[in-house]
Amino acid sequence: MRVPGNPEAQVVSVGHRLDVGTVAGVRPRLHGAVDSGEGDLIVDLSGLEMIDATGLGVLVGTHRRAVGAERRLILRGVPPRVMRVLAVTRLNRVLTVELPVAAVA
Repeated sequence: MRVPGNPEAQVVSVGHRLDVGTVAGVRPRLHGAVDSGEGDLIVDLSGLEMIDATGLGVLVGTHRRAVGAERRLILRGVPPRVMRVLAVTRLNRVLTVELPVAAVA
């Protein structure tokens, strides 16, 4: 999906879980999106209910791949529970998290 106002950006949704049981399907989609596009890659986490260390590893790996492809990975719709995990692991300092529209105004 393309983003209005940012025509080069791509959006990929990851679903409800990003854990050891789902990364085998999610990793190739994210890496394929990095390899096949240009501009920002926005990963929509708005439906994410559960993430584990394996899921965090996929996000970090995708971030590194995006940097190598001269792209930017942006996390959108990060639920509060997932945001706390990113803060505790300090990944919120490495990964770009899009602020909610209400927080920007």
